Amino acid sequence: MALFKHRARQPVAACVLAAILTPQANGIELKPATARAFDRYIRAAEERMADDLREGHFLVVDNLPDADRQQAYLHLREGQLYIERLHAKEEDRPIPVPGGLIHHWVGVGFIPGATLSRTLAILQKYDNHKTIYKPDVRESKLLERSGNEFKVYLQLYRKSLVTVVVNMNLDVEYTFPGATRAMSKAYSTRIAEVQDAGKPGEHELPVGNDHGYIWRLYTYWRIEEGEGGVYIQIESIGLSRRIPWEISWLVTPLVQSVPRSLLADLLNKTRTAVRTSSEGLSPSGESHSRTKVSASRREGKGLRLYNSIRLRCNFNLRSGRNRTQATLHN
Repeated sequence: MALFKHRARQPVAACVLAAILTPQANGIELKPATARAFDRYIRAAEERMADDLREGHFLVVDNLPDADRQQAYLHLREGQLYIERLHAKEEDRPIPVPGGLIHHWVGVGFIPGATLSRTLAILQKYDNHKTIYKPDVRESKLLERSGNEFKVYLQLYRKSLVTVVVNMNLDVEYTFPGATRAMSKAYSTRIAEVQDAGKPGEHELPVGNDHGYIWRLYTYWRIEEGEGGVYIQIESIGLSRRIPWEISWLVTPLVQSVPRSLLADLLNKTRTAVRTSSEGLSPSGESHSRTKVSASRREGKGLRLYNSIRLRCNFNLRSGRNRTQATLHN
């Protein structure tokens, strides 16, 4: 019933949201006080992450009571995702963010048969993210690399209540707290909303003076190899404009569900990419064996007449070849 109500509100919320995003609402400015409050929030969140590591809690599910933790790990190995909304605090008190809304979520998944090195290889091929994470990532490019530090460009696309396209530059740093563990921190250094994307008049709106869909983004990955696969955790903290109070009761639940959906997509697509790579498939999902067979078929077109004559001489031999081809194809 709750799901039904959620869906029933979507058309109404979309109309209301479209109404507030009229030209006079354009150019929502990111205020210095909002940016400072977000920086405080990030510091508090990172302090909690450091505390977790000191206490031996590498993944967020390690903070659960014993019975719940065991159940969570079991569900992860069965292919389910663990997703939770978080709230960072200072001295056990919420951190007010005037004029802004913080989206703080964490998700965990499990990739059976994967290794740490294979997972890192997929994640660090930033030029390929536009293939792995499409359609959410339209463009991706590695701009610079120095050891375990990366500078990356992404163009992100999302169509939900409204269509949003942003150009984003990120700095990414990887650390390795153990032989079977890796962590990364990615934070936006520039985010510009794209107006009229894909049209002749496509252009960027002024940075920090746009619709306010996303002003800041921090993403933290934790990767751990064990139990026959790899656990991946993504913790995401984003800053957007605040929803006007008159309609917050209607729109906020829907807007806040978008990060959860994005996180689930990110986990699932990462799992698919790593498993596909481990199984020897090409980026398009076609097996190397099938590619070889296709090439063999093309090369064999000129031999059809020869094969038809050979069929009369040695039917059993040709039957054996067909069985071999079928095995490779499958």
